[in-house]
Amino acid sequence: MNSLYQSTIQSLPLLGRGKVRDNYAVGDDKILIVTTDRLSAFDVVMNEPIPGKGMVLNQMSDFWFEKLGHIVPNHLTGVAPESVVAPEEVEQVRGRAVVAKRLKPILVEAVVRGYIIGSGWKDYQQSGMICGIELPAGLRQADKLPEPIFTPAAKADIGEHDENISFADMEQRIGSELANKMREVSIALYTAAAEYAATKGIIIADTKFEFGLDDNGVLHLMDEVLTADSSRFWPADSYAPDMSPPSFDKQFVRDYLETLSDWNKTAPAPALPQDVIAKTQAKYFEAIERLTGEKLKV
Repeated sequence: MNSLYQSTIQSLPLLGRGKVRDNYAVGDDKILIVTTDRLSAFDVVMNEPIPGKGMVLNQMSDFWFEKLGHIVPNHLTGVAPESVVAPEEVEQVRGRAVVAKRLKPILVEAVVRGYIIGSGWKDYQQSGMICGIELPAGLRQADKLPEPIFTPAAKADIGEHDENISFADMEQRIGSELANKMREVSIALYTAAAEYAATKGIIIADTKFEFGLDDNGVLHLMDEVLTADSSRFWPADSYAPDMSPPSFDKQFVRDYLETLSDWNKTAPAPALPQDVIAKTQAKYFEAIERLTGEKLKV
């Protein structure tokens, strides 16, 4: 399998590179988004790729965009990525890229939590709340919440941590009408996805969505959606509260990095052993196969 750590598209203007995606301009109104095999952990990009990971993320997003398209418009255009690059660049985009609408991004991430884990669990232990939302007393780590909650986060620059904010803060930043619309749509997306995933033996513990506006101010779902990078997927058959359940993502990388006493979770990243790369790759491949019922298209 060909691995792509960084794309080198020369036929289109480069707009920028994120932790995982490289973005190129396609005219004035569209963007080519190439999902590489880069992996970030603790907001630091690792030096080694996870072969095929970008294809998994891209194809998983496409699956969810189609399944959830009745809830909110999304950024897909239907234009084939292979048609907008030079012939010698086609292999860089095959199976791992989309041509998307060029939207005005909303700089607040829409986080929905159905279970209490991660930073939400830490906040709850300290205050009994997450992002200002009061929760019942006595919850255990990984407990299912009475109902999904919307906990926005302010987007940070690459290398920085996103900041959890209150809904009131979100309203101040983007306006009450748009904030309420994003909350309503995000919970509807999460609920529909969680119900579907449950039929495949997968719990979606939490996820984050990103939205943008088109020239007419219409809200669109964009970037990636319900992937193993943007969500916590737990196998239902091994789930139990009062612990951090195993997940279909970069857990093996995080677990390995946590054992390194001489790395302080800032760049430069340490080298990843081959067995950690292989186990992480296997988890991503298993996630897309279980969710979609199909093997990765390579």
